[in-house]
Amino acid sequence: MTFIHQVEPWLSGKERGLLGRYLSKGGWITEYKETEALEKKIREFLGVRYAVMTTSGTAALMLGLMALGIKRGDKVIVPNLTMIATANAVRILGATPVFADIESSSLCIDVRALRIPKGTKALIHVSLNGRAGNIEAVKAFCKKHRLHFLEDACQAFSSKHKGKHLGTFGELGCYSLSPHKIITTGQGGIVVTNKRSLYERVKRLKDFGRLTGGTDIHEALGYNFKFTDLQAVFGIGQFVTIRERVRRKKTLFARYHALLKNVKEIEFVRTNLRDTTPWCIDVFVPPRTRAPLMQYLKKRGIGTRPLYPALTSQPVYRKAANARLSISKEMSARGLWLPSSCSLTEREVRKVCNAIRDFFHA
Repeated sequence: MTFIHQVEPWLSGKERGLLGRYLSKGGWITEYKETEALEKKIREFLGVRYAVMTTSGTAALMLGLMALGIKRGDKVIVPNLTMIATANAVRILGATPVFADIESSSLCIDVRALRIPKGTKALIHVSLNGRAGNIEAVKAFCKKHRLHFLEDACQAFSSKHKGKHLGTFGELGCYSLSPHKIITTGQGGIVVTNKRSLYERVKRLKDFGRLTGGTDIHEALGYNFKFTDLQAVFGIGQFVTIRERVRRKKTLFARYHALLKNVKEIEFVRTNLRDTTPWCIDVFVPPRTRAPLMQYLKKRGIGTRPLYPALTSQPVYRKAANARLSISKEMSARGLWLPSSCSLTEREVRKVCNAIRDFFHA
């Protein structure tokens, strides 16, 4: 029996040939022309003026925050339901994450629940699983209260809101290229912006504080968050099939919904597949059934994964617990990711859905 993983990277076949050709030419390996070529493809795809490759989505978030001037002692609003890297990027810089609750209808930050403690300088909007939530209202909130607006679009590459790509609403947007994303370079991240001043700050910060490589003049303190041309070549190979990847993810979500919509214990978040490219198939079940369901599916060769724990339930952030964060805690306790790989066949999807129906209707 072949095990169906919860999610795995999809290799299109283009990557091997491109990597072979690059290596046969004797490239620089570190970031250079191929990285610039990938940045150009990303700019054109997203419709932004500037894109900067970096080592990870976490590094992208850190660079974005630093470019906005976030420093030790500042506060940054972060949704309580997100991958922990969102809050960690704030904490690593010496700033303090301020946790906000989410909307159950989108899993994104709830603008109605926002509070602004003294010293708050920015807000990070997370498009969890490619959904926009009420992003325009959040942006207006930030403008009204003079907060920097940074987008964590690490799970939203190719998703849109009203025809505009997520990650391009904020002053800066950040994406991840880790193995389970729509396209991957193994590890990697992207920072995008339409402001030249922010672009130049990010470029300096990621390369030891210099704007131009090949020199040893450093205008500021910086880091080594540089990409590599090997990764860029791999990413270009993935990018060739971006539209097919998007189509497969949307089709996969639609198939799961069609096959499970009559299982009363299964709840889907309403998802506009015209604009949203779901990164993974997320469903919500009664909390007491989640662990037994996962075990039942595992015995049948089906991998699943629980939704992220609410950040204030994580040991490193438990002291920040707040009674108002009830929606994020509830959705976290009920959330489950089903097999979501682009390579899944119709037969495999039916196997997963049949097993779920068997579990609940036994």
